[in-house]
Amino acid sequence: MYAIIENGSKQYKVAVGDTVKFEKLDAEVGANVEFNAIFVTDGKSVKVGKDAKAFKVTGEVLAQDKMKKIIVFKYKSKKNIRKKQGHRQPFTAVKITDIAKGE
Repeated sequence: MYAIIENGSKQYKVAVGDTVKFEKLDAEVGANVEFNAIFVTDGKSVKVGKDAKAFKVTGEVLAQDKMKKIIVFKYKSKKNIRKKQGHRQPFTAVKITDIAKGE
């Protein structure tokens, strides 16, 4: 069984036991978070739209961390202009614990 969930403006395909890196969420490590499903399938049947809204995807926050550093290097030829910047995007690692029909 897997589901497609939406967080912010991005969609993620998740199954029970998966660890997913989301954009930074406002949650403590060890807390449980819920997501609304927009698509759910168990291999035989498919739930989309209003049928999928009844399902809740639950996960446990494993870590609040930063991604690997990327280098942003701006360069203008023949002008001796060089600008080097680094950036580390924050993320939240969530382990999916349950995909179940809500009330």
